[in-house]
This record gives sequence, structure tokens and C-alpha cells, in this order.
Amino acid sequence: MTIEQPNPAGHLCLSFDFDGPSLWIMRKMASATPVSRGEFGAVAVPRILKLLAARDIPSTFFIPGHTIETYPDVCRMVVDHGCEVGIHGYAHEMNGLQSQDEERAAMSRSIELVTALCGAEPTGYRAPAGDLTNQTIELLVEHGLTYDSSLMGHDSRPYRVRVDDRLSDDGPARWGPETDLIELPWSWTNDDYPYLEFVAFRRMIMPGLARPDDMFDNFLGDVQWMVREVRGGVLTLVFHPQVIGRGHRLLALERFLDAAAELGVRFDTMADIAAASAGGIRFGLED
Repeated sequence: MTIEQPNPAGHLCLSFDFDGPSLWIMRKMASATPVSRGEFGAVAVPRILKLLAARDIPSTFFIPGHTIETYPDVCRMVVDHGCEVGIHGYAHEMNGLQSQDEERAAMSRSIELVTALCGAEPTGYRAPAGDLTNQTIELLVEHGLTYDSSLMGHDSRPYRVRVDDRLSDDGPARWGPETDLIELPWSWTNDDYPYLEFVAFRRMIMPGLARPDDMFDNFLGDVQWMVREVRGGVLTLVFHPQVIGRGHRLLALERFLDAAAELGVRFDTMADIAAASAGGIRFGLED
């Protein structure tokens, strides 16, 4: 949907990283139990689509190529429900561990798979685990992507992604030139994974398993602040179907969406926000 001017109360972008088993395979946790956690994502996606359709809320899914090939019917449901699909690596690769050739191959393969799924080339990207590098930025520009959603340099304002920053510990940062790539920032504070997901790694435990209402209280507080303090702000929320798709969490999501709607925010796809921003519309102005 074309955005001709910012919504005064702001915009809310709901995004879903449909990782499937690729998240666990990337972590070398490919035994039956962790893989089954990824499998649950395919169970959850239809539930999420039903919830969003009931409220006529647009959304953006970031889907690894591995998930598209593993669950083609579920991914087709995402497209058939009118959701935007962005790229998210092929197998949730950590970009910082890849050579440029490896990363280029994974990105090209991902773009091809999303294009085949949607019938049009994707415009957006989210780095697996938010692991964006200079190399990744250069490849995104090379492939003509419109926007990225991997950085945390703002909370309610899109901005241009820089490339080739120079950072040292004995002098000020030297920022590189801006690219045409629009950043739609996110934050771990607005991501369901650290709040809700329990993971026992070899050397650490991520406890997760918080009450979803506590998480959504934090999310709603950010929306309330944006509505009060920012003109036409944009807030991006990140969900994972294998996390948010449990019954009590979906009920909490429903309550949050209804509360956010009462504040007057507009729900948009990330592609629509990025296109408007690239076209010169200014979001997120603070007095």
C-alpha cells in the first residue's frame, strides 16, 4: 500500500522470522529434539496468519531459503495471505563467518527462491541473528535491495545504511558514506526470542520463558512513547513462529495488537515503509 504521508500516531511493522529447523542446524544442534522446535514453526505460521487476517493487519516474513525448500506449502500460505517476504540467508548462516563468495552464493540463492515463491524479487533483508557486516551491506547494494532490518541505530526512524565505517580505539569513529539502502531498525528489546525462548547451549543457558504479557508490556510502552513523543514514527517488532506460536503467547499477542490499534498506530509492511522513506517521506521526527 502506497504511503503518501506519515500517520501522525506512527507505524507498527510486524515481522516474523520463519527460521524453521535452519536455526538449529546452523548451531550444530541437529538432533531430533532441537530440530523439532524448528518444525513447530510450520505449525504456528497458519495460526499467526489466521490471527492477522482476522484484524486485517499486514506483515512481513523473513524466510531463509532452506525453509522455503523444506516447507513450500506453508510458505505459499504466507504469500497467499498477502504478506511481504524478505530474505534471511539460505540456512541462517552467520555472515561474519562467511567469505564474500560464500555469502554472495547464499544471498543469490535466497533471492532466487523468494522470487520464485512470490513472483517478484524481494526488496528487504534481515541478517540471521542481526549479524550485518560491511561485506553484507556491499552485497545488498550490489543486488539492489531497498532496505535492511538488522541494525539498531534508532528506535523509531528509518535511516540510510553506511558502508566502510572506520573504527579504532585511539580516536573518534570515522563514518563511511551513506548508501541507497534504507535501514528499518530493530532491537533485541523488541524481539520475542530473548524474552520467551529457553535454550541450553554448551557453555551458557538463555533462560527465556518469561510471561508474554510482561514482554508485551515493554513493547506497548515503546509504542506509547512513540505515539506521544514522535511524529510519524516507525517501530519494528520481531517475532519467530516457533516462539510466539504457542497458545498463551498468541492470546497475549492478540491483546497487544488490540491495545496498539487503540493508540491510533497504522500497521504496514516493511517494504511499504522503506519505499516511502526512499521516496523522501520523513518518518520519526522528534520535537
